[in-house]
Amino acid sequence: MSVIGNDRIASRWKSSATTVNWNVQPFIDGRYKESTATQLFDNINPATERTLCRVPVGSVADIEEAVRVARRCFEDGCWSELPPTRRVEVLLKLADLIVQHKAELALLDTLEMGKPIREALYDAETLAPAYLRSWVGFADKLVGSAAPVTSGTLYINVFEPRGVVGAITPWNFPALCAVWKFAPALAAGNTVVLKPSELAASSALRLAELALEAGLPEGVLNVVPGLGSTAGAALAGHPDVDMVSFTGSTVTGRKVMELCGRSNGKPVLLECGGKSPQVVFGDVEDLDAVAEATVYGVLWNQGQVCGAFTRLLVHEDIKESLLEKIISRARQYRPGDPLSEETIFGPLASAAQRNRVKSYIEQGVKAGANPALLGEIRESGGCFVSPTIFDRVDDTMSIVREEIFGPVLCVQSFRTEEEAISSSNSTEYGLETAVWTRDIGRAKRMARALKFGQVTIRTSGKEGASSGCMLSHEPQKASGFGSELGLRGLQSYSNLKVISFSGA
Repeated sequence: MSVIGNDRIASRWKSSATTVNWNVQPFIDGRYKESTATQLFDNINPATERTLCRVPVGSVADIEEAVRVARRCFEDGCWSELPPTRRVEVLLKLADLIVQHKAELALLDTLEMGKPIREALYDAETLAPAYLRSWVGFADKLVGSAAPVTSGTLYINVFEPRGVVGAITPWNFPALCAVWKFAPALAAGNTVVLKPSELAASSALRLAELALEAGLPEGVLNVVPGLGSTAGAALAGHPDVDMVSFTGSTVTGRKVMELCGRSNGKPVLLECGGKSPQVVFGDVEDLDAVAEATVYGVLWNQGQVCGAFTRLLVHEDIKESLLEKIISRARQYRPGDPLSEETIFGPLASAAQRNRVKSYIEQGVKAGANPALLGEIRESGGCFVSPTIFDRVDDTMSIVREEIFGPVLCVQSFRTEEEAISSSNSTEYGLETAVWTRDIGRAKRMARALKFGQVTIRTSGKEGASSGCMLSHEPQKASGFGSELGLRGLQSYSNLKVISFSGA
């Protein structure tokens, strides 16, 4: 696997990094404006723990101005009243521009949150434009229905844009999450005020510039960087914002929901934390395939994924042999320079995140879990944490119950199907899960019994190529609520109105 590798390629990216023009002011009404906030904080490169630039903390006045502009643009109809086909043209051009500027967007994400450059390139070149194009494809399909009651009465449903959408995004997939929020909102005809994570705001700001170049009217997409306690809270609590869409921790999501309720009772769409279990039954044939998928599922993006499969529940008959294969593969994931295209495992996003993961690892050891693989934690000079695998854990331990958001896997064994279901559902989260079995009856029972928004059934062998499925789903329990993918995503960002006609 990856270590610090091709020096020549890394040198090329490092050279590009020295030319970055860090402009982290609010992007409002089609231009950068100086923040009214007087306080600044350091934007830190987690791979080196050196300061990249200083960022305004954000202010209520910044959010007020962005919302005012977004409201004006929504009311004048420069975007909301365009024919859907015209919105499609603009957003498809934006997708093309994202691909054209993939290197620039990827470099910003790598420098700000430590994402390996090859992964950041994949986000910008493949994932972000693919999702954008898919949502755009639904823009002219927000069709309602009609219900004739009598010869003189007719009821029809129509979908209308909500208005000003406030979007708050996390730091783990900066460019992708920005697109994930504004794409369905814009496709449905709304205007947007986006507050990106304070750890990685630059790619969202650059995307706003590209949207303008694609033909989006000035003021339709506004980006205000800053802290969650300042800019984020002001956006969630603003009485002239019609809807808020949030992705992040469950704790913060609940605060956002409270602020929305206190202001104008605006609807909220939440995707929050996860503690996803992967359940492996003894009838699977290819343990190597299971081991490969398990390691990737927990170590992708250094484990900083809300849907990371950080729990492994495996039948006792195959546990030891599977665990051995998993440990062997996980040992090969050594942290490397994220600016090397050979690196697949970089630093965590911040010193605070490194300390959080370290604390959980210490809690696990103290609680009596067996560290079958204990990862090295670099204390300075980079927020690097190697993979850790705990064996002999139980459902009462914090490392099993709580979201760690790092490269830590907890392994449990089970004897019966009922035991696997009970243990899987014991978490407060309900984002996604996976089940490995060749028994179709068992697969159907598990799919119904597991309380998660997404259930993946795997048999054995190589995973099939992704079909780009945009079927929507909703998180369950503490993982949030609301749909963002597919046509349901555009409907989430729309008001459903009924219009009645009566009389001859």
